[in-house]
Amino acid sequence: MWAAAPAGTAGGLSMLLPILLFIPLLYLLMIRPQQKRQKQWQQMLANIKTGDRVTTAGGIRGTILSIKDDAIVIRVAPDNLKLEVAKNAIAAVTTNDSVSGS
Repeated sequence: MWAAAPAGTAGGLSMLLPILLFIPLLYLLMIRPQQKRQKQWQQMLANIKTGDRVTTAGGIRGTILSIKDDAIVIRVAPDNLKLEVAKNAIAAVTTNDSVSGS
């Protein structure tokens, strides 16, 4: 006459456990490294100065002539063409100190 406890509670917990373990793993493998790269990129943009050689996200390489709030003016070789690009389009910076060998 006594009703037995539902047998599905232990099974539900065992199915939920992999999902609960997946969330911290997802954070450690995907979200945290992306946040670190984003922070490094923002630091790189904060430290750019005139004379630095840059590469844009589109692959254009040039030397910084001037820096505005949200844009920079770069000189592109070989015709010394001046381009104004968005600051967020800078993918990489090579300072003159690290290029001294080339």
